[in-house]
Amino acid sequence: MEVPPLLDADAVERALGGLPSWRLVDGKLRFERRFADFNEAFGFLSRVALLAEAQGHHPAWSNVYADVRIDLWTHDAGGLTERDLRLARSIESLLA
Repeated sequence: MEVPPLLDADAVERALGGLPSWRLVDGKLRFERRFADFNEAFGFLSRVALLAEAQGHHPAWSNVYADVRIDLWTHDAGGLTERDLRLARSIESLLA
């Protein structure tokens, strides 16, 4: 699979305008949320896993009880690419 091109800072900033649950941290897109309980958090991560697998792009994430953190960046490219934005938008749609 070909490595996608890195996004420039302007493209990332524009994209963040449409991703209210995400912010830029250390060059990665980050999502953090506290859910009602573990079951809700784990259910959310299960849905994210299906999206990630379908897109062939897998996030770094952590889950402690009701707290979820997801970091997105394209390892092969060494930064943010359209793959990250596409997955972030898909994850964001789960919250609607």
